[in-house]
Amino acid sequence: MSELGVTPRSKNYSDWYNELVVKADLADHSAVRGCMVIKPHGYAIWELMQRGLDDMFKATGHVNAYFPLFVPKSFLEREAEHVEGFAKECAVVTHHRLKANPDGSGLIPDPEAKLEEELIIRPTSETVIWNTYTKWIQSYRDLPILINQWANVVRWEMRTRLFLRTAEFLWQEGHTAHATYDEAEAEAMQMLEVYRTFAEDFMAVPVLTGLKSEGEKFAGADHTYCIEALVQDKRAIQAGTSHHLGQNFAKAFGTQFTSAEGKLEYVYATSWGVSTRLVGTMIMAHSDDKGLVAPPRLAPVQVAIVPMGKDPEVRARTYEAADKIAAELRAARVYDTPIRVKVDKREKESPGFKYNDWELHGACLRIELGPRDLDAGTAVVAMRDGGEKAFVPLGELVSHITAALPALQDRLYQKALEFREASTQRVDTWAEFEALFKADEAPGFVVAHWDGTEETEEKITELTKATIRCIPLKPLQPSDAEPGACILTGKPSQQRVVFAKAY
Repeated sequence: MSELGVTPRSKNYSDWYNELVVKADLADHSAVRGCMVIKPHGYAIWELMQRGLDDMFKATGHVNAYFPLFVPKSFLEREAEHVEGFAKECAVVTHHRLKANPDGSGLIPDPEAKLEEELIIRPTSETVIWNTYTKWIQSYRDLPILINQWANVVRWEMRTRLFLRTAEFLWQEGHTAHATYDEAEAEAMQMLEVYRTFAEDFMAVPVLTGLKSEGEKFAGADHTYCIEALVQDKRAIQAGTSHHLGQNFAKAFGTQFTSAEGKLEYVYATSWGVSTRLVGTMIMAHSDDKGLVAPPRLAPVQVAIVPMGKDPEVRARTYEAADKIAAELRAARVYDTPIRVKVDKREKESPGFKYNDWELHGACLRIELGPRDLDAGTAVVAMRDGGEKAFVPLGELVSHITAALPALQDRLYQKALEFREASTQRVDTWAEFEALFKADEAPGFVVAHWDGTEETEEKITELTKATIRCIPLKPLQPSDAEPGACILTGKPSQQRVVFAKAY
């Protein structure tokens, strides 16, 4: 165990993550199996993610709306592939009232309150939204519809992990309607780029963009695009998806419009989403044995100021100086937002405890302020990612920190990128591939040829637990785009695809 009581990553990465999330006050387990309580510190990260993404959505012409939590079972049944994909994960509401059990043992569903049609707690909203869009769309003049909603969904997961996979989670889901296939395709690609930009510029997590295989695509989609991240245990995380739904849902719900030429046409659709899984991805990509490491754009606390002094008069002096520095920092802006500052005035805790506590909670940098520092006209600045402490003149603190935060953001991205590059390898034979995936440690991204069939994809997964994470839109190396032979069957392959063990 580390000093913080967290299992080191090198000993057990899974235990490290589970313990860190709880000890850093990001989330807690719920009394409801498989669900989580997102604590204020963790929710602050999600709020910053929401704000950044929502601004990007609105900049691309989207607006927010809200649709019901409950989906009639008959809606889900209309799109065959969709219902097959989600049926095993659905939570079903069968009654609308409880009553006292006649034997006095508690409450039971009232038999007289059984619903005529069961309601599904939304696992995703395509069906309920397309039922609504059918009423809204009559003419090409009604298109496009560009709507996003922030909501919760339920997918009855049996094996859960805080943030990464829970029975209920928070997300956004965009649902758009278009007159042509090409317009819908452009929308799906645009939102994939929004997700890539957010992951790399805000989360400091490099991602691959690609097409999902037929076996891995969204149930009911024509095709699915994704962003794939690699975290420190060399496992992949599907961090976001953008789906071109074709006319599948429009045909299921009879959503048609009169074109400019007077013809009756079915609408083309997209849907796209990211969830609180992004929080888990960020934690796994950057954090260390000391605790949370958060990139400055998403850190709830960017600067923690620790004033010191045993004597009450000395403490009052350092507190006053700390408050002044905090006000100056809050008046400054980084990434066009005020710097997020906390002054730690807890008197029961030692300075050493506070240093460790702010590292655990992911403050990007710490300012240590004692009476000797004030006498010298300086403050000690310690960056969360390590290195030597800097002694910064008080008059230069604001300029120093406004430069230090973006520099930390860049360092975290570069470190994650270098890790991904070092954890990506190419193989040409089944023996090499199988050896990599049967090793105790996940191998990272493995780039290899595949014959393009679902049968081969399923066999590879059965034998190694490796899955195709994506068919890259842009080859990782020029040679990846060259034809070759499938690693398992030896049949022709058009290009290399990316395999990994995944969360």
